[in-house]
Amino acid sequence: MSDAIKVLLLVLSALFPIVDPLSGSPIYLALTRDYSRETRRELAWHVAINSFFLMLGAYFIGSHVLGFFGVSLPVVQVGGGLVVVSVGWSMLMQSDQPADNAARKTIQPQEVFRRAFYPLTLPLTVGPGSISVAITLGANSSHRYGVHILVILAAILAILLIAFSVYLCYGFADRLAQALGDTAMLVIIRLSAFLLVCIGVQIIWNGLGALLSSIPFHVQPYLH
Repeated sequence: MSDAIKVLLLVLSALFPIVDPLSGSPIYLALTRDYSRETRRELAWHVAINSFFLMLGAYFIGSHVLGFFGVSLPVVQVGGGLVVVSVGWSMLMQSDQPADNAARKTIQPQEVFRRAFYPLTLPLTVGPGSISVAITLGANSSHRYGVHILVILAAILAILLIAFSVYLCYGFADRLAQALGDTAMLVIIRLSAFLLVCIGVQIIWNGLGALLSSIPFHVQPYLH
């Protein structure tokens, strides 16, 4: 039982600050500002479900999938970082004018929920950093505890709590916008987009650093 509690707290403390749905809510609101409140809330539910299964898959089978395809974590970081930079840059360049109500009504539900996985779940919510941490946690837990039912249930519960927090933060992001006002939200969205670009560059740099450090360099001695 104590091992299960340790795993629960470890997964929560390691994954929640990286997923950080509260900081991601202004970005989510910017990417879904053309949708109605009801559609945005239902979309947040889809994102939360996708996030749950993505983190769950990364935790339990992520290392096996990467091993099967011969892909290393640094490569995942570089590829994911490029996607994060792309999303952040598109947010920086988008227009400040919101769509009118007529435009909102023309948006079809299938067009909305097509975006639930990309880019709203991956890489906005569960990015390469979260996936890397989940894979590492899952591999360490499997190595240390083996197949332990309580430990497995504790990890699932922790991921479920994080996914539910995603729904709360994204589904009610409009309340935050109403409290802050349009000008403040615009400033926050622009800053968040810039930070998203910076985070993507940092993820790429981390991946490149790990890749370069794995290359053996042989220095020939200089002989007079």
